[in-house]
Amino acid sequence: MFARIAAAALLGLAIATPAAAERIKDLGTFQGVRSNQLTGYGIVIGLAGTGDDSLEYSTLGVKGAVSRFGLALPQGINPALKNSAAVLVTADLPAFAKPGQKLDITVSALGKAKSLRGGTLVMMPLNGADGQVYAMAQGNLAVGGLGIDAADGSKLTVNIPTSGRIPGGATVERTVNAGFADSPTLLFNLAEADLTTVGRIASAINGAVGPGRAHVVDAVSVAISAPPGAENRTLLMAQIENLPVNPADAPARVIVNARTGTVVINGAVRIAPAAVTHGKLTVRVDEKPTIVQPAPFSRGQTAVEPNSNIAVQEERRPMFNFAPGASLADIVKAVNQIGASPADLVAILEALKQAGAMKADLVVL
Repeated sequence: MFARIAAAALLGLAIATPAAAERIKDLGTFQGVRSNQLTGYGIVIGLAGTGDDSLEYSTLGVKGAVSRFGLALPQGINPALKNSAAVLVTADLPAFAKPGQKLDITVSALGKAKSLRGGTLVMMPLNGADGQVYAMAQGNLAVGGLGIDAADGSKLTVNIPTSGRIPGGATVERTVNAGFADSPTLLFNLAEADLTTVGRIASAINGAVGPGRAHVVDAVSVAISAPPGAENRTLLMAQIENLPVNPADAPARVIVNARTGTVVINGAVRIAPAAVTHGKLTVRVDEKPTIVQPAPFSRGQTAVEPNSNIAVQEERRPMFNFAPGASLADIVKAVNQIGASPADLVAILEALKQAGAMKADLVVL
């Protein structure tokens, strides 16, 4: 009896949630719930002679770092800092990050440093786009690259030795106000604009949380009426992002990468009735010059007599016919029958588009 009840429950779930349905959270994000980029300038020390040497901005950075400890270099002294390097530090501050949480940071050499392997990043601030300090960074670098220079000038480089990471190398010092708790409505934005999908999302939200709560703003956004308070809105967002929605089918599109010869055709592409033939013309020119020697005792000179051989070959390929509503499988089958190369396929698709037989977006990268 228990097995029958479990099977019936599973069947009911399968019927209630179609296999093609996707969660709303996979189709877009709520406005304000996003990460923010942080950047900063710092100094890496402890390098084994692979630093910036005598770069001026690296020297100024080191002077600024040691000045915090009451040390000052005499005027006119420009030390050769082979064991330090100027770096730029980047990190992503996740949404709702709180002070004290750790961030992974990426450290990249800015000047002439050959390797950051074994270096230590001196404490430095990470700033947001508004110029405010949101995190402080410091720690030992983990560098996956390796660079070796020999005395004879030969070099060996493995991966990238001038860039590394510090897991948990930054500590959050300030939060970012997302504003979702105080705004009159919640705004959900699709990752890709689609009128059909945005309408289905609004209908799914109204069916789950109450009629009239969600309104379509445009092809990307859905405005959702929400009660004030961070807790109430967080619970509402958690409920909404797990609702299943059947997104609209992707528009018919053909992607052509002219550099690599890659052609991708999605399943929505259809071909109107059309007849296609594609031939290949090959012109071959062979140069076989002949060396002509003068007759004995004629006091002539050796000459080169040009000899060119031109051959023209045109392949005869059969014409194939597309029936009305030909699908992706029909296109692939027909192209394979004539043995078309990727370049030939691009030419055929462009001709079909110009003839009006292919109703699809042709995107050339």
